[in-house]
Amino acid sequence: MSLSRAEMAAVVARDIPAGSYVNLGIGQPTMVADYLSPSQGVVLHTENGMLNMGPLATGDAIDPDLTNAGKQPVTELPGAAYFHHADSFAMMRGGHLDVCVMGAFQVSAGGDLANWHTGAPDAIPAVGGAMDLAIGAKQVFVMMSLFAKDGSPKLVPACTYPLTGRACIRRVYTDVATFLIEPDGVRVRDTFGITFDELAARLEVPVTQA
Repeated sequence: MSLSRAEMAAVVARDIPAGSYVNLGIGQPTMVADYLSPSQGVVLHTENGMLNMGPLATGDAIDPDLTNAGKQPVTELPGAAYFHHADSFAMMRGGHLDVCVMGAFQVSAGGDLANWHTGAPDAIPAVGGAMDLAIGAKQVFVMMSLFAKDGSPKLVPACTYPLTGRACIRRVYTDVATFLIEPDGVRVRDTFGITFDELAARLEVPVTQA
């Protein structure tokens, strides 16, 4: 069977190198925080000005003044630090983050990212810090469902939506497969609930097995 969002988050969490400084984008990527092991020593950075964020807060642990960039209540880990929004963006733009995990509307075979606007006249654009993160982080991962509601793939030969960044994506984690975006093409590392041949038949992007 294909992966649930929680299972996708667990796969991403396992792949984050120990000791990394990491930003988790709004939406599905925020779930990754719940699956990081303390032994990994990962330090989470939030766009709104916090280092060493912990998992989502529940019950009595909720502090309305302590939220992630998606306005969800979060916990803090020992050594957590808070700082100005401008300082947070300086960290993002200055190459100080090892990994960023973001959602996407489309990812191209060349690693281009489109995740802030569908281009539709009535769509609400949501730039936020996505462009800064896409270019500033050392590695950028995408976490998304592979197919849109109409069945069309979100991994495409070329993005048709407005771009967030060019050639910035290294890996794409989806509910049915994990893709590696490499200089010589797109490789499929894992499949979930689908065979490689079935997957390849549904994509316009040529893929090879890792």
